[in-house]
Amino acid sequence: MNKRAIYPGSFDPFTNGHLDIVRKSSALFDEVYVVVGVNSNKKRTFDAEGIKAAMEAAIKDAGIDNCIVCVYDGLTAEFAKERGIYYMIRGLRNNMDYNYEENIAQVNKLIFPELEYIYFRADNVAVSSSMVKDLFSYDHDISSYVPKAVYRYMTGC
Repeated sequence: MNKRAIYPGSFDPFTNGHLDIVRKSSALFDEVYVVVGVNSNKKRTFDAEGIKAAMEAAIKDAGIDNCIVCVYDGLTAEFAKERGIYYMIRGLRNNMDYNYEENIAQVNKLIFPELEYIYFRADNVAVSSSMVKDLFSYDHDISSYVPKAVYRYMTGC
């Protein structure tokens, strides 16, 4: 049986912490869908298709070959249900992340009751997309917080 999982997020931008969660989940599952979620009510800092291409390059550079990166503008639970994916991957930095994720999990279980959550502990709890965006907006060097392919995309270098 092919074990598949979904790892959704805004990935605005995709950080080394996200890549670490991809690495951990790809070791456990045959196929991992890394889904860039697009919410029409939220303004993205970085274009979803541009980030998708940078993520694909970063994942390839990391030697991970069982991940599919895609952009989706619907409900994550519906994405999983439509594709018969029964595992949702989430990364946790702290108890606030856990509480937030558990609230979303309850809603997703209403949509797709068979969806099970797998939590991975983040290794670098200080790194977040928000932190990277803030540093980047002040022209701070962010190269140690994002994969090289994402850095190239963000800086145009």
